[in-house]
Amino acid sequence: MPASYAYLGPEGTFTEVALRTLPEAATRELVPYVSVQSALDAVRAGEAEAAFVPIENSVEGGITTTLDELVAGAPLMIYREVLLSITFALLVRPGTKLSDIKTVSAHPAAQPQVRNWLKKHLPDAHWESAASNADAARLVQEGQYDAAFAGEFAAARYGLEALETGIHDAENAQTRFVLVGRPARPAAPTGADKTSIVLWQRDDHPGGLRDLLGEFATRGINLMLLQSRPTGAGIGNYCFCIDAEGHISDRRVADALMGLKRICLQVRYLGSYPRADVGPGDVQPPRLGTSDDAFTAAADWVARCQDGRF
Repeated sequence: MPASYAYLGPEGTFTEVALRTLPEAATRELVPYVSVQSALDAVRAGEAEAAFVPIENSVEGGITTTLDELVAGAPLMIYREVLLSITFALLVRPGTKLSDIKTVSAHPAAQPQVRNWLKKHLPDAHWESAASNADAARLVQEGQYDAAFAGEFAAARYGLEALETGIHDAENAQTRFVLVGRPARPAAPTGADKTSIVLWQRDDHPGGLRDLLGEFATRGINLMLLQSRPTGAGIGNYCFCIDAEGHISDRRVADALMGLKRICLQVRYLGSYPRADVGPGDVQPPRLGTSDDAFTAAADWVARCQDGRF
């Protein structure tokens, strides 16, 4: 029996489409789950080898459901990422006209991406959130809602038709998906990598966030995502989800993580993995003084000073 990948279902989600772009997906059983939480819990319980879930979109930023699941619970690790361009279709039961639509549904992350279109074309329609865009299509098929924003490819799966296509408020909108598994040794660096972590401060003090960011800045590490999430310990208590350029095997990245470990209450490592937006040839070289060779030379100089050989 092939190993399985869990994903945010049901069938016909953008998540499934993005997952099928991974070559290894062809050798796995792809199992839909009703929520991000249940897909990740399947990995934690050993029921699935990995889970594939959305984590960020270019309109609203981080997908809070996924971020919160990676922050809490038994640790998991990101191994791959995929970027998928997103446009929506308005799916309806055959024969439905625009004037017939009183209720629309989709995943909450879809609403900011179609808000202006909805205001212009269906200003009186009532929005209902669904577990996924494909689940919204299923609910339309069952007659619970009049229309769903989903991928046009989902229409045939749920016996619907696309009343409108190419719907998006922002040009070139993309969603980022990640393949998440149990903790293990990260893959070897490719030269175009990303490292994800979660940070908890020891205490709330002036300049606290600056102290955290300084660990990256002084080592020439660019940040690609910085999002605060409440810890649940009361108003004003936050942790920080961060994506940084580079791989944990890079000396500058490892040194930054050691610095953060010294000053933070807790650091959760979420993995180092290949970037989906660029290849190794497209990445700018490290800033002067932050390459692996520079770290090696500096360490050698300190050692010579300690031996009186300076």
